[in-house]
Amino acid sequence: MDLSSLPTPCALVDEARVAHNIERMAAQMRRLGVALRPHVKTAKSLPVAERQRAAGARGITVSTLKEAEQFFAAGFDDILYAVGIVPGKLAQVRALRERGCKLKVIVDSLPAAQAVAAAGHPFEVLIEIDTDDHRAGVKPEEARLLDIGRALHEGGAVLAGVMTHAGASYELHDPEALAAMAEQERARCVRAAERLRAAGLPCPIVSVGSTPTALSARRLDGVTEVRAGVYVFHDLVMLNVGVCNADEIALSVLATVIGHQDEKGWVLTDAGWMAMSRDRGTQAQPVDYGYGAVCDEAGRLIDGLVMSGANQEHGIVGWRDGHVDATLAQRFPLGTRLRILPNHACATAAQFPHYEVIGRDGALTRWERFGGW
Repeated sequence: MDLSSLPTPCALVDEARVAHNIERMAAQMRRLGVALRPHVKTAKSLPVAERQRAAGARGITVSTLKEAEQFFAAGFDDILYAVGIVPGKLAQVRALRERGCKLKVIVDSLPAAQAVAAAGHPFEVLIEIDTDDHRAGVKPEEARLLDIGRALHEGGAVLAGVMTHAGASYELHDPEALAAMAEQERARCVRAAERLRAAGLPCPIVSVGSTPTALSARRLDGVTEVRAGVYVFHDLVMLNVGVCNADEIALSVLATVIGHQDEKGWVLTDAGWMAMSRDRGTQAQPVDYGYGAVCDEAGRLIDGLVMSGANQEHGIVGWRDGHVDATLAQRFPLGTRLRILPNHACATAAQFPHYEVIGRDGALTRWERFGGW
């Protein structure tokens, strides 16, 4: 492995760690007896999705219609667009479906369901269920759940099922609490499905998932598929949640030391928030890593050293406890290469057009990725 030829900042991916993370999740789904529909929004890269499919994934989840376009063109035809659909996007969805893409959409309101049903095409639709008060969705016991189901089923759309995302799991860090959240996610989504079926409405798909709940679930009775995404790379938020170790984080940003402020105990790098993103997701967690945790060039974590501050193109590296250490300039002289682990892999990956991939044999290759909507 020779990283000296790489311009910085750049996104580094450890292929062996990606393979490990994919197999770990695949094994968990096999144990629980459900299908895995991975969320491709984290990596947005065909080589990653192809590895997930080879490990047994069935279909994919996307967060943008551009992702749906790109992955369908590459041979992925079973796709769930997991963001609430609006009328203005239905023409694009229909065009993909008429080209052979089995693209499904989601709704969580009666107006959205009515708009889809009135669009003159048998769109496949899942109803989003709120199982944790985190974001969007219909509560499983709400009367409007059946109203939405009837509007779809009787209005010309295909009621394909229910789905949920327990985003509140990111706020946890105790194994028992995570297992309880996974069970809450499962039970409430299954309850929504049962209510639809009891009302004479179809509900073949029961889709749940987040990386923390997927890895913490102990049973998934009544669930047909799980969606998870960030597990392919993991990140410092997942480390704080407790579902990965530092040596399972597969994405880092390679940076170069460009200067020092000895009186402040700072090492300056060329990776600022334009490289790391402004995500401070660890700020409310047990360990605040600033804008990222610092590793040496070989990827060995330097305990306590973090990117404590960030300007657009400058990263400030210092000790997490804030103490001034003038010896850092000698330890990390001008030109030193460091790797920074991200708080949120999705946000950091989005800053780059491709990944520089460290293979199992140490050789460097490149995986393309795409962004935009």
